[in-house]
Amino acid sequence: MRSRRCHSSEPAEKARRENFPVASRLLPRRHRDHLVAVYVFARSVDDMGDDADPGDRLRLLDEVDADLTRLYDGHPPRLGPVRRLARTVRECSIPAEPLRRLVEANRRDQTVTRYETFDDLLGYCELSANPVGHLVLHVFGDVSGPRLALSDKVCSALQVIEHCQDVGEDLRRGRVYLPGEDLRRAGCPIGDLSAAATSARLREVVAVQAARAGTMLAEGEAIVASLSGFARTAVAGYVAGGHATLAALRDARYDVLGRAVRPRRLRLLGAWARVLMTMSRPDAGLRRLPSA
Repeated sequence: MRSRRCHSSEPAEKARRENFPVASRLLPRRHRDHLVAVYVFARSVDDMGDDADPGDRLRLLDEVDADLTRLYDGHPPRLGPVRRLARTVRECSIPAEPLRRLVEANRRDQTVTRYETFDDLLGYCELSANPVGHLVLHVFGDVSGPRLALSDKVCSALQVIEHCQDVGEDLRRGRVYLPGEDLRRAGCPIGDLSAAATSARLREVVAVQAARAGTMLAEGEAIVASLSGFARTAVAGYVAGGHATLAALRDARYDVLGRAVRPRRLRLLGAWARVLMTMSRPDAGLRRLPSA
C-alpha cells in the first residue's frame, strides 16, 4: 500500500495522490489522526529509502529502527514521524513488528532491485505493504487471524497495482518490480521500461500483473464484510481504490509510460459505494473467510 509517485514534502499532498482514501473525513477525528500518523511514518520511511542521498539511506533507516526501540522501551522518540506515532502506538496497542517490517522493506530496496518470480515479489509485499493493513486493523481494534490473512491479500494487491502504475519511475530509481520471468516470457527487454511509449510487450506484462492483483483483491475483499462501523467504511475505501485503479489501467490499455494512470474521484467514490453495498449483505463474503 505504499506509493512512490508523489515526492512533495507535505504528507497531506501525498495522501491526496494515493489511489485510496488514506483517512477519509467520513471517519471520526480520532481514527483519522491515528491513520494519518501511520501514513506519515510509512511515507517518511519510504522517502528515506527512495529520496535520501544513497550514501545516507541505510543510516537513516537504522536511526528509525533505533527510535522505534526507544519508543517501545518507554523513552521519548527523537524523530518527528516516530514522535507523531507515539500516541497511536499507546492508544491502539500497536506492536513494533509491522513498523519494523516497513523499515526492513526499504533496507531491501537498497540491495534488491529485481524479482524473478511473482512469488518473490509477494515476499517483498510481506514487508512493504502487508504491515500497513495490520496497522490499520490495530487502529480500529479489529485484529484477528482471519482478518490479517484477508488484509494481506488486499494490501499485496494494492502494492502490485502501484508497481504497474510506476514502471517508468521505478526503473529510474534502478528497480524493476515486474517479475523477470514474465518479462522474458513476453519478450520484453528492460529497455522497454524506459521508452517514451509503452510497447505491446510491456502492456502484456503489466496486464498480467493487474489480473493477478485483481484476483487477490477479490479474494481479500471479504474483509469488508467481516468488519462493522467505521472500520468497514475505511477498509472498503482501500478495496475500492484498488478496483478503481484496475479499471483505470484497463481503460488506458495498460499504457503506463505515456500517461499517469490514476482513478478519477467519481470512479473511486462509485467503487466505494459498490463495495460497501455488496459487502453489507448478510451473507457477503462468508464463504471466503479463512478459518481462524
